[in-house]
Amino acid sequence: MGFLKELWAFLRVRKKLWLAPIFVVLVLLGGLLILAQGSVIAPFVYTLF
Repeated sequence: MGFLKELWAFLRVRKKLWLAPIFVVLVLLGGLLILAQGSVIAPFVYTLF
């Protein structure tokens, strides 16, 4: 959690809040790929990309 607080403080101080949605989308897509790697829905996830 310390990393997230530090990242948020960096984005706020440097006026780069527009990067926050990009980080969120990247984390969600990464999590989706990791979770779907060995599951039954893997072929459906990979057709999205």
